Amino acid sequence: MAKSIEEKIEDLCKKQLNSVNYYTKTDFINEEIENALRKYPSKKGGKGANYPDIKLFIETKELKRIPVMIEVKGTKGDFIKVNSNNEIDNFTKDGSFNFNNISKYAVNGSIHYGNAILNETKSYNEVISIGVNGYEEQGSLTVEIGAYYISKDNYNIPKKIDDYGDLSFLLNENIDTLLKQIENINLTATEIEQKTKEYENDIEIKLKKLNQTMQDDLKISVGSRVELITGMIMAGLGVENKVAPLEINDLKGETGSKQNDGYVILNKISSFLDERNLPQEKKNMIVSDLSRVFIYSDLWKPKNGVSKLKSIYAIVKKDIMPVFTSAKHLDFTGKLFNILNTWVDIPDSDKNDVVLTPRYVTDLMAKLAQVNKDSYVWDYAVGSAGFLISSMKLMIKDAEERIKSPKELNEKISKIKYQQLLGIEKRSDIYLLAVLNMILMGDGSSNIIHKDSLTEFDGKYEQGDLNGKEFPANVFLLNPPYSAPGKGLIFVKKALSKMKSGRAVILIQENAGSGNGIPYTKDLLKNNTLVASIHMPDIFKGKAGVQTTIFVLDIGIPHNKKNIVKFIDFSNDGYTRQNRKKSGLDVNLKNTDNAIERYNEIVNLVLYGKNYLEYFSEKEYIEDTISLDGDDWTFSKHIKIDTKPTTEDFKSVIKEYINWKISSSFEEEL
Repeated sequence: MAKSIEEKIEDLCKKQLNSVNYYTKTDFINEEIENALRKYPSKKGGKGANYPDIKLFIETKELKRIPVMIEVKGTKGDFIKVNSNNEIDNFTKDGSFNFNNISKYAVNGSIHYGNAILNETKSYNEVISIGVNGYEEQGSLTVEIGAYYISKDNYNIPKKIDDYGDLSFLLNENIDTLLKQIENINLTATEIEQKTKEYENDIEIKLKKLNQTMQDDLKISVGSRVELITGMIMAGLGVENKVAPLEINDLKGETGSKQNDGYVILNKISSFLDERNLPQEKKNMIVSDLSRVFIYSDLWKPKNGVSKLKSIYAIVKKDIMPVFTSAKHLDFTGKLFNILNTWVDIPDSDKNDVVLTPRYVTDLMAKLAQVNKDSYVWDYAVGSAGFLISSMKLMIKDAEERIKSPKELNEKISKIKYQQLLGIEKRSDIYLLAVLNMILMGDGSSNIIHKDSLTEFDGKYEQGDLNGKEFPANVFLLNPPYSAPGKGLIFVKKALSKMKSGRAVILIQENAGSGNGIPYTKDLLKNNTLVASIHMPDIFKGKAGVQTTIFVLDIGIPHNKKNIVKFIDFSNDGYTRQNRKKSGLDVNLKNTDNAIERYNEIVNLVLYGKNYLEYFSEKEYIEDTISLDGDDWTFSKHIKIDTKPTTEDFKSVIKEYINWKISSSFEEEL
């Protein structure tokens, strides 16, 4: 029987790879990848497995293995399908798989396999996807080959490596050239920001829709929603090969004390926490807290055979859980929990104390603190752990860039997650958010402590091998409760008193630095140096009516009155903000004036000085000294007003006088 064009092209590919150890569609490459290909939706959307035509590994000098997935087609026009933005068109506008394109086109199919590996394995953070299409036309054979690099660092966005005439670029003698090409494939800062915004916007819209459903249709009290969603995410995640994720059909609407939907969910949560190696005390606290909404409420009671818990979980399973089964959650879980936290039912007078810092601000502050792989970072009012997450990302990135041994790198990343981050949170509902957030980041919530940092925390680890030892903090990041003494500076005083050196970056109500923070500001200058004061825009628009400032301090160095402090007016940060409660991030936060560049410039100005002025003017950047009284830490205290009259001032006054004189004379004649 004559072979089809597709089969001929596949044979040609194998011939070109005859010196390479490759695997065919029926060959077993390894357990983890094969499981990923089975678990991921098939190319046509069914439950069947995925079968790349050719599979192989390329190996780096550091002994890192990168999977290569090859898809072959044999029809003219079946090479690739892109959208109007020239992006691989594998998803519809609502984020669903475009199975028609995935199954029909060679490049699209190969990228689908690559996404399966990135989304369903833990060992592989990058993959090369190759589409090959061949066809005969007028007796001549045409072969099209396109190679794409996909990585978790690039938000799973396929980036084109090149078009090729054959597959010889995969041969051992050409691997170095290929790897050099890949090294230069990175998303730009603008692309990263845009993709992050897209993910954040998507989850924000879905959460707001879910919140509205709980409010209008299910009549779920505000105070129960955080625990409900947090617990359901834990139950829905499961633990691979140990705890199966909660399925909708597991909630059967039974009424027995050990069979009702609330008990089923809580039991799944308990099993999930067991496999995360949490201290028993911490696990018991979480389960007890969640029992309030899953057991000791009426939410498990069925109506027409369906409980409210099942109705909510059906939405969570469909809209929220896909976020956490992808690689994307690493970059916007903080945003997710900021949204969840807005649901906490608290008195208006305490509102500012639970408004969490936006992701782009926590990222900025971690950079201002010069966080690196060797930093030890703590936060005395950790909230949902946004500062720790931003720090962790910088720490791991620095480690990846500086450590070349895979073994040493893995050990360092583990140390970062388990030993170099610590947060304290007093409120139990917010503490729960931080625990889950850090679990999702992969650290098991190792050092998230449920205590009052002012009265109960002594600066030590509280679990693991280091339990009882001092936490050697050299970075302090904080957005404190503004209702606390000194507008929250009391937290700064306590933390810095336990630090020998390093840097503190504080987001605080602005009037804490112009008198209201005394005596704390004055006292802080005795052992610390104020480096910079940044007047912030309305970052909490619609959530809290406070003007904030970022203070940057070097720890353990008394402030000399001759020290130059950098004062920056960051009112125009490049973002335009609105407060439309039902809208997503794309409406409420728009980059209208080079926001990314402005945030980068702020970091450069603080670290390196006025030579980096570009988007900001000299009116917005002031270098000045401060008194040791601690009452002039704000930008407004250092604005220079030039009272010397200019020629233009004189001309303006004369012009106004003449106009007035003429007008008066005219009125007299009338």
